[in-house]
Amino acid sequence: MQAADAAAGGQHHPTGTLYVLATPIGNLADLTLRAVHLLGLVDALACEDTRVSGQLLRHLGLDKPLLALHQHNEAGAAQSVIARLAQGQRVAYVSDAGTPAISDPGALLVAAVVAAGHRVMPIPGVSSAVTALSVAGDTLAQGFVFVGFLPGKGQDRRNALQAAAAAPSCQVLFEAPHRIESLVAGLAEAAPERRITLCRELTKQFETIVTHRACELPAWLAADANRGRGEFVLVLHALPSLAAATGAAGLPAEAERLLLPLLRELPLKQAVALAAELSGAPRNALYERALALRRDADGAP
Repeated sequence: MQAADAAAGGQHHPTGTLYVLATPIGNLADLTLRAVHLLGLVDALACEDTRVSGQLLRHLGLDKPLLALHQHNEAGAAQSVIARLAQGQRVAYVSDAGTPAISDPGALLVAAVVAAGHRVMPIPGVSSAVTALSVAGDTLAQGFVFVGFLPGKGQDRRNALQAAAAAPSCQVLFEAPHRIESLVAGLAEAAPERRITLCRELTKQFETIVTHRACELPAWLAADANRGRGEFVLVLHALPSLAAATGAAGLPAEAERLLLPLLRELPLKQAVALAAELSGAPRNALYERALALRRDADGAP
């Protein structure tokens, strides 16, 4: 607590304010010093599950009033939070893990607090979506679309899966262990060549991160029963833009852009292999283009 207070104590944290506070998604060490300072400062803690948040407070040696605020009572519980803010209290809201209001309760609370004329301040931290994106290595992405959990079953789920498979943008999906097998099977059928980064149990002891074509994921998942356990984040890599011009030898412009700097730093075969892995472009076409670039470079003054 002393280190947290020293690091964050100079920041102004006004009274009568709701603090939307991110908590770790699995590794307690990812809790920020500012979050620790705020948890010690607030007058009450609204939380998705009082048992989960109570355990976090006990670990920090803190004791705060806990207000249950989850998807089934968010509208009514928001009024209790607003009443405390009107008294000049500081109230933080935390979900069970990660950043609130991203596939978790919190958005309705924030909207109600703002409508009541009170201030809302974010206390940033871990988000599993951004954590997965940071290790996906999607070189074609121009931003991303957050999809979250698909509908649980039926035609709504099939429609959502088909839409995700067809969309060219980088997308982030969440999935539970009891549905991961059906999800990867559906993606393998709908978009077999699409590159997907699958993240399992991010930041936890058995964290797993792999990138495969969609058609390869069902076999990878079936090879070890442990691979189907835990919470999942999937990054569907972006598709080459239909508007992007193709480069020499019919290569996508992105493949050409990758190949040039790689050739400056690596032997030709390694540069081609890495460009093919990152862009998904045909290796033979990349190799022919690399040879042409090398010939041009050798003939240059």
